[in-house]
Amino acid sequence: MRLGWRAISGPVLTAATMLLAMLLERAIPLPSPAPLLVCIVALAGALSGLSSALITASIAVIGAALLFLHQYGVSHATADLLRLGLLAMTAAATAGITGLMRERLLGTFAAERRSHATAARLSAALDQVDIGIVLLDAETRAEFINRAFRDYFALADEIADGGPPFIALMYHGRDTGAFELPEDELGTFIAQRMEMVRIGDARPIDIPLRNGEVLRFVCTALPDGGRMLSYTPVTDLVRHTDAPARADYYRSLRDPTGRRLIRYLRVAE
Repeated sequence: MRLGWRAISGPVLTAATMLLAMLLERAIPLPSPAPLLVCIVALAGALSGLSSALITASIAVIGAALLFLHQYGVSHATADLLRLGLLAMTAAATAGITGLMRERLLGTFAAERRSHATAARLSAALDQVDIGIVLLDAETRAEFINRAFRDYFALADEIADGGPPFIALMYHGRDTGAFELPEDELGTFIAQRMEMVRIGDARPIDIPLRNGEVLRFVCTALPDGGRMLSYTPVTDLVRHTDAPARADYYRSLRDPTGRRLIRYLRVAE
């Protein structure tokens, strides 16, 4: 037990209460101080833990015994012992309960602080990578959006930090012209992406952007029902293997009706 105002407050309050009771009981009749003593024991346990509470309880029992002797001498020994026994059991139980509860709460707070620190470090690390990362909850609302995704899709921080649903992120990309797709294909494209996220389809899809970059989209289902979406830049891989002379042919492979899989929408662009 570390000495400090928290540790000594319980014993000091108990000793002061008993001294004050001994001084006043000669002038005015006083009720039993036992309830007040138990409250002080609980306060000591809450402020400083089990050790301080047990010391406070011991002082309370000793002080109560001295008060009873001061009031009645030894003529009411049996009744005094009974009251002292009840006070001792109540004070000890109160000390144990409050002290252990405090230790458990402190352990919980420490674990939460460690968890928050780990989450903060992980968030900072994910902001340093060039892979766009979005974490969705079971309702497909964004719980985390890293810096790369915000940069790829020109997503303002106030929007990203507001926990937007995935459909809102898709509409934002559409409204800002981020996707390199004809307007008549955007509706089908968004519907297919929503369906992939809903069912947890992990097939990789290449998404061309208007600025010339290509992102490989992968949806990973999480154990809690959420989703992790990754957008890996594969521009060099895709663009360098394209045949520029066949660009018109690849465009003709698009399916504006959305009946084929999205991977046939774009082979190379």
